[in-house]
Amino acid sequence: MAYLERVAIVILLAASGMTRAAEKSPGVMQPLLESFAADRRDLQRFYNIEQSAARRERLERFYRDWLGRLPQLDFDAMKQDDKIDYIVFRHALEHDIQAIKIRAKEDADAGPLIPFASVIMHLEVSRQQMQPLDPRLAAETLSKLARSIEDTRKSLEAELKSSISPEAARLRKIHAARAVAIASGLRTILRGWFTFYDGYDPQFTWWAAADYKNADHALEAYTAFLNERVLGLRPAAPAAPPNEQTRGAGRGGSSGTASTAARAGDTKDIIGSPIGRAALLSELAYEMIPYTPEELIAIANKEFAWCENEMKRASREMGYGDDWKKALEKVKNMYVEPGKQPQLIRELALEAIQFTDDHDLVTIPPVARETWRMQMMSPERQLVNPFFTGGETISVSYPTDSMSYENKLMSMRGNNRPFSKATVFHELIPGHELQGYMSQRFRPYRGAAFGRSAFVTEGWSLYWELLLWDMKFQKTPEERVGALFWHMHRCARIIFSLSFHLNKMTPDECIQFLVDRVGFERENAIGEVRRSFATNYGPLYQAAYLLGGRQFYALHKELVDSGKMTNRQFHDAILKENYIPVEMMRADLMNLPLTRDYKSNWKFAGAAQ
Repeated sequence: MAYLERVAIVILLAASGMTRAAEKSPGVMQPLLESFAADRRDLQRFYNIEQSAARRERLERFYRDWLGRLPQLDFDAMKQDDKIDYIVFRHALEHDIQAIKIRAKEDADAGPLIPFASVIMHLEVSRQQMQPLDPRLAAETLSKLARSIEDTRKSLEAELKSSISPEAARLRKIHAARAVAIASGLRTILRGWFTFYDGYDPQFTWWAAADYKNADHALEAYTAFLNERVLGLRPAAPAAPPNEQTRGAGRGGSSGTASTAARAGDTKDIIGSPIGRAALLSELAYEMIPYTPEELIAIANKEFAWCENEMKRASREMGYGDDWKKALEKVKNMYVEPGKQPQLIRELALEAIQFTDDHDLVTIPPVARETWRMQMMSPERQLVNPFFTGGETISVSYPTDSMSYENKLMSMRGNNRPFSKATVFHELIPGHELQGYMSQRFRPYRGAAFGRSAFVTEGWSLYWELLLWDMKFQKTPEERVGALFWHMHRCARIIFSLSFHLNKMTPDECIQFLVDRVGFERENAIGEVRRSFATNYGPLYQAAYLLGGRQFYALHKELVDSGKMTNRQFHDAILKENYIPVEMMRADLMNLPLTRDYKSNWKFAGAAQ
């Protein structure tokens, strides 16, 4: 960041009376964490085959080496900032080691479906190590690889003719989905390996070109076989030539025919992999959430009941009695005509910023106000995320001419004015955009070392929904219905995502839950569940919205409602903590005593009933 820009931010924060965090000098942990993050980046870049044993072993050794260094530090002599970094770092290292073991098991479960993977990995590792290449041997290896892939396909095809139990079929789909992801990555690796030598070594090209083509085609066909015959997915349409591509066409590799695509109304691609109760407890411990999955579901159900009561209150004001779903139906139809959604989003974004200013809630640096942007979401992306997403750029979800009549209506109804009013500020200011802006300027070493916890990123933005509700940002009953829809949605996310990972709900049951209990449009419910289980989001990601929001909300009560800090002081201080667990932010702002072996104990949502 430019020096003058940083000075300007500090001046703004000084005006709010909150320069303490900005003025702190680096402690003993910051240079260690910066070194750790840089070394990890280099190791991950060099050991770039995610499924390779060499990568797993090297990274685990790296994490254990750092974990072994921590006891050598004088924890008791540290400043509070350093103690917090120490505790979060220890948690992160322990979690990273555990995550390697979990991923290794997932890869091992998929291993029988891709027995040829080690051959491709060996070729790439040999290239990385700059070992001498024998062109003739390379061609022989590629020839055997193509035959091995074909033999694997034939063997699996024979197995598919035998009947198996429903549970075995479910597990086979989970393992096959993982195998598809690995095989697709291996194909990219093999292409990179071949390209490295092709044309630069005439002997290699003469010997290996034809056999590489055969191996590549075999791998493409096998991936398609897994998708279509094992997972039951339809293939995506072949990619059009560049001059024939249409608006909204996806950008990707050149292999088109072997891939599959999400399709409207189709849920077969939503498979997921339930991680079980023990793994959920491990993830919760890492995120410093001292509740069991069952307790969190109970908390969500209790909050869901509150939302239903508030829905009925708003519904009565609208003239629908206690039938809040009729009120919700009216709100869904309060959408703008096609082409007008960008203007609505801009209007709502500026309204939220003005509200924030009028109530002196948080410092908004001038460049943050000036540089947020907007783009339109493609139809393909809307099948995974039917609502807009945000940050510095807000991606607006609304129908395009390529959608069917039903899907056009679902998109407009799911992105109506009251729904949008309740979430535009979540995505921009004071939500994701402001948080992202500040995280690049205050303690960025924390984000680099620890990553971005959804309990902090999504929790911060969700917290603003809770706070602005209390401050009556939503003025009409229709606007309150829009806000309550999202609140119920976030309660539902806790319920269905944790229940899925506890093996108590299937993806189809999750979809129906959103339709029946929250009032989702079905296609939007499918997109929501697809986003939860058919992408790379972590198992706690969807639960993190409301749980993280409740953490910030509880901390606000302790520090602002008590009169110890103003709203602006509180929010400015939070933004300068960067990405550490909210419980650790609390320890810093309240200067709580910390121990080297600190365990999470903050019951931010009270006792679960």
